[in-house]
Amino acid sequence: MPYAKFVKPAFDDFILPTKKYADIIIPRGGDNHVAIDLIVQHIRTKLGQHSLCKIYPNLNVIQSTFQTRGMHTLIRDKEISKHDFVFYSDRLIRLVVEHGLGYLPFTEKQVTTPTGSIYIGVDFCKKLCGVSVIRSGESMENALRACCKGIKIGKILIHRDRDETQLIYEKLPKDISERHVLLMDPVLGTGNTASQAIELLIKKGVPESRIIFLNLVSAPEGIHYVCKLFPQLKVVTSEIEAGLNDQFHVVPGLGEFGDRYFGTDDS
Repeated sequence: MPYAKFVKPAFDDFILPTKKYADIIIPRGGDNHVAIDLIVQHIRTKLGQHSLCKIYPNLNVIQSTFQTRGMHTLIRDKEISKHDFVFYSDRLIRLVVEHGLGYLPFTEKQVTTPTGSIYIGVDFCKKLCGVSVIRSGESMENALRACCKGIKIGKILIHRDRDETQLIYEKLPKDISERHVLLMDPVLGTGNTASQAIELLIKKGVPESRIIFLNLVSAPEGIHYVCKLFPQLKVVTSEIEAGLNDQFHVVPGLGEFGDRYFGTDDS
């Protein structure tokens, strides 16, 4: 048969060896609709992120891999257990925090290695602090503490009612104007809460260019609002969402992140 004589030997000689170089292999090919839909969504997400990043140089999206996509798939599943939601959220948060720290200034530093050689590296920025937007922002504090030993963390509480916000409480380091600030809130929706928190930091004397806003997911509406209003601010996120629904909820979204993370949701 032609298949056994030509097609199969050609596959074994030329196609099969290339599997080891593939990023992903789809079993059953065109019949695997779930895998194909996942790849299509991944490509669309990357195209959308690329477009917004070209518009706003101060927007930074961490590298999307099938590992990060897998974690996003897990935390978006409404059936996931609280333990797993926290575990995979913490993993993604750590990636965002590590990426955000890479935008801090540094100074050159020279050290002697155990072999007696000289290594020329960099020294971390010493004057920094974290600020979490209560309550969901507090979920990001452990990751920041794990990366920055002894870091000071301030708090901001803002009441949100649809598109209106009101500052309720703030407790910030007295010397915050001298520090670089990592502002933490897992979800950037309309941008109203974030903008009020950023405006408060600026009023406290923090230069806009010294603020890095860390979040897990960002709606395009919030990105447009915040990045236009604060062009010197840096925004670091792990994924850009489709948008906001009629209730101003981020979709596909994570739900009420604080309730899911701290176990205070109705379920």
